Amino acid sequence: MRASILVLGSINVDFFLRVDALPKPNETIMGHDTAVAMGGKGLNQAVAAAQAGVETRMVGAVGDDNFGVMARDFLKKRGVDETSVVALDGVGTGMANILVAPDGQNMIVVSSAANARLTPAHAEAAKALIAASGALVVQLETPLDTLKAALEIATANGVKTVLNPAPVDPGVFDLLPLCEVVTPNETELAKLTGIDGQDDDSLIRAMQTLRAHGAETVITTLGANGCAGLIDGELVRLPAFRVEAVDAVGAGDVFNGALAARLVLGDDYVSAMRYASAASAISVTRRSADAAPTASEVEAFLRERA
Repeated sequence: MRASILVLGSINVDFFLRVDALPKPNETIMGHDTAVAMGGKGLNQAVAAAQAGVETRMVGAVGDDNFGVMARDFLKKRGVDETSVVALDGVGTGMANILVAPDGQNMIVVSSAANARLTPAHAEAAKALIAASGALVVQLETPLDTLKAALEIATANGVKTVLNPAPVDPGVFDLLPLCEVVTPNETELAKLTGIDGQDDDSLIRAMQTLRAHGAETVITTLGANGCAGLIDGELVRLPAFRVEAVDAVGAGDVFNGALAARLVLGDDYVSAMRYASAASAISVTRRSADAAPTASEVEAFLRERA
């Protein structure tokens, strides 16, 4: 397997607002410490993969605005090849408004904008790049027909396929037969399967539901309870690394990007999960979604926790 990743997915500009407590419905509160950063699940996962030391390319769409220029510059500076990111005329770049509480919990509202205009034709234009990659990583913030086109190309060329089914869309079940690895978090797993996964038996049943729809391997992040994988039909649990969390935004994306990176570098699933868990743990100790650690930082962290 070639040690390279192609991420097809979303690119957003993130507007952060820190609050003392997340608002209740119809409640107006005062915030503080505003910030602007680049985000989107696709961009975040691409950056996390590149930070893990793997050659990474991004296929996505931005608007013909300053935010689109900022996003492409950001990717390039983080070591991601952004030459396959298209700028669409007359469309804005995707946008996310993010509220973050002191304990790191958050609320996010996303406007897709250019992300919704990423078409199967864009996937077809990247056919040679997908076929030459070690893994294709996708999420659900871009149209499902585009994801299906990209996954079909990858599958036909023996490329490992990793799907992060977020945000949840019932249409994802049509994609699962094309997915070698599926990585929901515990909330997404419950929404997709109707099974809460609060104990080993129910967690296995939930994961087996996705396998019954075609997914080969299911890996689930469980927040403070670590992560778990249904690997070759067996449940594997890894505990979370204990850290002082200040901002959980993007932690799942860091996990996914790091996981994919380690898989194409030749790690087995358990080793890749451990690395990804460490990368995610480091990220929550940093403010903003741009928190993916480098490979050397993760390796030092793992040595300290050995």
